[in-house]
Amino acid sequence: MLSKYHWWRDAVIYQVYVRSFLDSTGDGVGDLAGVRAGLPYLKKLGVDGIWLSPFYPSPQHDHGYDVADYCDVDPLFGDLAEFDLLVAAARRLGIKVLLDIVPNHCSSEHRWFEEALVAEPGSKARARFHFADGRGADGSEPPNNWHAMFGGPAWSRVTEADGQAGQWYLHMFTPEQPDWNWRNPEVGAEFDRVLRFWLDRGVDGFRIDVAAGLFKHPELPDSDDPEADARTRDSVNPLAWNQPEVHAVWRQWRSICEEYTARDGQERLLVGEVSVPTAREHALYVRSDELHQAFFFDLLSAPWEADAFRKVISEAMQDIAGTGSTVTWVLNNHDQVRTVTRYGEPATGGSGLGAARARAAALLMLALPGAAYIYQGEELGLPEVVDLPDDVLTDPIFRRTGSRARIRDGCRVPLPWSGQASPFGFTSGAESAKPWLPQPEYFAEYATDRALADTRSFWHLYRDGLQLRAGLPQLGEGSLRWLDSPPGVLAFERGDGVVCAVNFGTAATAAPVSGTPLLSSGPCPAGVLPGSTAAWWINDR
Repeated sequence: MLSKYHWWRDAVIYQVYVRSFLDSTGDGVGDLAGVRAGLPYLKKLGVDGIWLSPFYPSPQHDHGYDVADYCDVDPLFGDLAEFDLLVAAARRLGIKVLLDIVPNHCSSEHRWFEEALVAEPGSKARARFHFADGRGADGSEPPNNWHAMFGGPAWSRVTEADGQAGQWYLHMFTPEQPDWNWRNPEVGAEFDRVLRFWLDRGVDGFRIDVAAGLFKHPELPDSDDPEADARTRDSVNPLAWNQPEVHAVWRQWRSICEEYTARDGQERLLVGEVSVPTAREHALYVRSDELHQAFFFDLLSAPWEADAFRKVISEAMQDIAGTGSTVTWVLNNHDQVRTVTRYGEPATGGSGLGAARARAAALLMLALPGAAYIYQGEELGLPEVVDLPDDVLTDPIFRRTGSRARIRDGCRVPLPWSGQASPFGFTSGAESAKPWLPQPEYFAEYATDRALADTRSFWHLYRDGLQLRAGLPQLGEGSLRWLDSPPGVLAFERGDGVVCAVNFGTAATAAPVSGTPLLSSGPCPAGVLPGSTAAWWINDR
């Protein structure tokens, strides 16, 4: 019988970037066995589930987001037997497992794309992708003016079987990531099969990459602002993203999940990476028969200002929670500058302001109604590694543009687990290779063993916040009520008597509740809310 409790509505999910979590083989790259070894750590932290970054067979042009086979494990990360062990171990610990699925594009080494390259123009094989004749008398110009998000034209020209330059194919990210043509029913049927393959292996759901993508305007017209995606590093070209037909896909995927839920009463989750202009458009993706959840990125992108945070929270609660779903809050992920750095360091000269703000933001997020996602290393307070030398950078954005602007390697450096020098327990063994990205010496200050031993650490703040969240019925799913507060301070009440307040300024102010807080992001005397600090109280009134 289906449980009335929907676990996903207020779940806290930990994002595991597999290649940077823990290396079990000594090759310098994290793997599935490393994730399995780290599960007790995550259980102790108190998360409800994990989201695994892509581990499928891939040439790794975009670190696995160029998938060559959606139903296997790349030997770099293990094999299907190891995956099954990981799922079983997670189930024993009560930890849900979500997979990252990439339906907008695949690898240029996917067998269907390789078939398309040797097939004739107009063939069934090419119809699974976006192949088109070029413009101009000799077809030497791309079919339209779109630019790829990672830089350069969104089209590449192929050489036909006769050795002549031929058609062009669409890739909204890199040439090694051709976009699927979702107007072809074969594509949808293939992804139905992929979902069932992993659901049959016991996964609890999927994080969907580029969930507002898939469909392109059927006529592929020129854009009024062709470089918008590359300029913003976001899905903003209205001709390539957020087409109305995509909603039918999510209704189909939801029906597959409901089919499995009907068998055993265990709900499977679909959470989408949805980048759209407004909370109102975002809400369309989480209607009752579509995605269960979609990441609400506006909190992540909001400047550190009380008014900005209040605005995005209020809009989310009005437009998204109004659909019957819950808001899915996120402060960081594998594509973003780490929170400590984004909120101030190193720009504030090592003052610790960025760390203080990141700690306060963590308590704020955990106090909000709905679900929350934590990117690995945020619980350690890791800063962005901003000084990686050019010769170690692997982000395709850097390879395609030569620019370090918005590159993502700095938030993907392997985690430090123990010790005083690299590899900090990330990889071990006499013959072990160096971590795939170099770890700075200062990572010793953030190592997991040190964090667990220091009750003042980020780790303990997250762990204590998760414990209270799990134990207080007022937190998790529900509503909030804004409280009157001085300028620069946000205060709200959850349920009957749990108050959260955040001081976005640097000067102390009066606390909204008397007495010592249950939990605070920094020292917080009774009756006072210091600057750059968040706290939770029980309001006995």
